[in-house]
Amino acid sequence: MFPVKQPWLCKALGCYDCCVRCLGAVPYASLAATLLCYAGMALFCVSAHQALAYTEELVEMHFARNIQDYVVLASFIKYFQYVIYGLASFFFLFGILLLAEGFYSTSAVKQKFGEFRSTQCGRCLSLTFVIVTYILAVIWLAVFAVSAIPVYFFYNMEDTCHTINILSETTTSINQHAWVCMDARQYGLLPWHAMPGKACGMTLASICKSSEFFWTYDLYIAAFAGAGVTLLALFLYLVATTYNYAVLRFLGRKAMRC
Repeated sequence: MFPVKQPWLCKALGCYDCCVRCLGAVPYASLAATLLCYAGMALFCVSAHQALAYTEELVEMHFARNIQDYVVLASFIKYFQYVIYGLASFFFLFGILLLAEGFYSTSAVKQKFGEFRSTQCGRCLSLTFVIVTYILAVIWLAVFAVSAIPVYFFYNMEDTCHTINILSETTTSINQHAWVCMDARQYGLLPWHAMPGKACGMTLASICKSSEFFWTYDLYIAAFAGAGVTLLALFLYLVATTYNYAVLRFLGRKAMRC
């Protein structure tokens, strides 16, 4: 088809064909899930770590006078911050393994590398990743639901402050808005014997105007969004690994028949 006197054209077509074959072996679903997983975990870990630190400061300054009243909360924040470090490391390694498994499965499916075939070990490995990803998706669904609790708390707190501001503008009576309170004990942040345990009236309004409150609220929203992105990545991983395992199993049966 092409003149033999132009070898550079043949070489160019060879490079093009090689690039097409390499791009065809890329597991795009696993790659997209890995990028989403890393982005979501980075957003969740950084935001949650800093938001917990700000939460401890807010409780210490406005909701508890005695350190014994929030010692349980402080211990929980300290240990959960270490858990965040472990989560970041685990999902980093897990994403690499799933991406490598995606490359393996895609190569086996497309059979781009000579006589490469699906093996029993490869199918067992793919099944293991399917099970582990499913368990992680269920666990992270619970984490996603729990991460909505602080967002709900700070949303109610902001709404209560908005009510106080409206009452302070429409009435001159101090007692009219002094009864509007936000009780941290009702949300399980503090024990019931903690004093004062709540903030009322203009004290609560001043808390809502502080930079610590806005930073904490925004960071919890970012952590909630990061947990959602990570959950989406796990679902995408689950679809990709399940499809890869099904195709590898089909190739294994086909090889046995041959």
